[in-house]
Amino acid sequence: MTTPQHALPALRGGLIALAAALLFGASTPLVQQFGAGVSSFWTAALLYAGAALAGGLSLRPAAREAQLRRSDLPRLLAMAACGAALGPVLLAWGLAHTSGTGASLMLALEAVFTALLARAIYAEQLDRRVMLAMGLITAGGVVLILDHGQASGSAYLPGLLAVLGATAAWGLDNTLSRGVAERDPGQVVLLKSILGVLATCWFAMAFGQPFPALEPAAALFTIGAVGYGLSLRFYLLAQREFGAARTGSVFAFAPFIGAGIAFALDPRGASIWLGAGAALMLAGVVLHLAERHAHEHAHMPLDHEHAHRHDDGHHTHVHDATPAGTHSHAHRHVATTHVHPHVPDVHHTHRH
Repeated sequence: MTTPQHALPALRGGLIALAAALLFGASTPLVQQFGAGVSSFWTAALLYAGAALAGGLSLRPAAREAQLRRSDLPRLLAMAACGAALGPVLLAWGLAHTSGTGASLMLALEAVFTALLARAIYAEQLDRRVMLAMGLITAGGVVLILDHGQASGSAYLPGLLAVLGATAAWGLDNTLSRGVAERDPGQVVLLKSILGVLATCWFAMAFGQPFPALEPAAALFTIGAVGYGLSLRFYLLAQREFGAARTGSVFAFAPFIGAGIAFALDPRGASIWLGAGAALMLAGVVLHLAERHAHEHAHMPLDHEHAHRHDDGHHTHVHDATPAGTHSHAHRHVATTHVHPHVPDVHHTHRH
């Protein structure tokens, strides 16, 4: 059986991931500008305090979104440790010790870590095109490291390596978040952010780091609400549509947005090698997005709960009165075999 309407979820997921990338990409140079002089732990705490507000304002009722469960708490703790504590602290420190343009571009390596982990944990399909794309992105990152090492001796290299560590932490966070992408994203953002704020505030006070002045604190809080909270919400929604690896690939556009803003704010960090690294990364991102995947595949019987519609070819269960639009409840999928272009969303986790 062929169901051609399934070509649309990839486009929808790509656009949502691009929105997440735009918001996060713009935040990186802004954090460097407004976070100057602010300790890395307080920077992370303020960013995720803003994110918590964004999550709280976007909560949805149980009739529209599946709610978090107690069994999700260990995963959320790990996500908060990697994504809301370690990642932003490393980024904040790295931004204070390297150029905003180079740091923004280095964040493209987050897509590589995410794709490799998604392959290892969720068996998401990575064909030769995708592997070549990741190779180009990695090569671009190596060029950036070498460029900064030659241009500034050892001055910029530690900061760039700290940003690299942040991408690895966020790559693990992204992969872990795939397991709760079917839950209410507002709840995920809120709880993850609160856990991150508690951890980073504790470290900031334990190390005696002074709380920043009102103006930079307010700026970082606002940046966190939009560039971290709203961006994370979009990121989780994109993962629903086409999996962790593909979402990470589209999200890799974020560094180029950040690099453009950083270059506009301070063009002194530009060089031929910086342009070469950016070109390699951009080629990898474009090649990654050009993937098309379709074959006959079988769906086994499945019982689960998540937000869904009845016009996607997979949700054919019957209601006494079918709800209009997206809704959430426990439901059952019967076994079926069909052919259509697809991506590794929640209904396409089959192995190849």
